[in-house]
Amino acid sequence: MERITFSSGTAFEERVGYSRAVRAGDRVHVSGTAPIMPGDADPPAGGYEQARVCLERIARVLSEAGASLDDVVRTRIYLTDASLIDEVGRAHREAFAKARPATTGVVVQLLDPRWLVEIEAEAAILPS
Repeated sequence: MERITFSSGTAFEERVGYSRAVRAGDRVHVSGTAPIMPGDADPPAGGYEQARVCLERIARVLSEAGASLDDVVRTRIYLTDASLIDEVGRAHREAFAKARPATTGVVVQLLDPRWLVEIEAEAAILPS
């Protein structure tokens, strides 16, 4: 089975020793994706908007790996406050209307206090 790694080029990947995503055979595993903005700008203020940033970043790396949001079979949503689930869930529902992946939501403290949400994804690229 071929294993291919994908990087976003951040110093954090090198410092911590991980890849943005890993494709192993027909599976793509996307690391936790936070609402990181270009130039370390502040992320949007709301949960919905931050989730959209996360999901756009996930869609980009999936595309690099030969997959799409429609191939996602599993997500994990990390929230800083349970009250954000409706906002974040709306963005998740919009992104995964077709795929309807299995998902888990967990309330946590994230690495950057500006972040309200972080999302992981796993995709399976199946023959059409």
